[in-house]
Amino acid sequence: MSKSLNNLQPWGAFFLRLVLGCAMVYHGYSKVIPASLHGNTFSALDRHSHFVASLGMPYWLGYVSALAEFLGGILILLGLLTRFAAFLIACNMLVALVIVNRHHGYSGSEYSLALFVIALMLLFYGAGACALDRKIGFS
Repeated sequence: MSKSLNNLQPWGAFFLRLVLGCAMVYHGYSKVIPASLHGNTFSALDRHSHFVASLGMPYWLGYVSALAEFLGGILILLGLLTRFAAFLIACNMLVALVIVNRHHGYSGSEYSLALFVIALMLLFYGAGACALDRKIGFS
């Protein structure tokens, strides 16, 4: 039984990449892409940066956070530069846990905690066999 489950490890990494990548792209999209294309193309990033600044952090970290979520999610989905993208996402989720979700207790932070742990797993384990990293020799 253990041997057959070990053979499925690349699929486990693939499904974790799918979950983390979809969640990051979904939550990062509204922070990067403006709701209306008729206004300022950076309005969504500016709005998120103002929110980050209201938490007492530097304004520019809002740009880093939004791009880490959106572009990092895309990289995770593709399995390209997986460990680097997982590191950025893990840092982003750690800040979300410590700064934003700490007031909500465990029930308000379990989603961020789960995404943080998935990012850590991908950082330590890598993308798995079903990734572009393997195809181009980055793993």
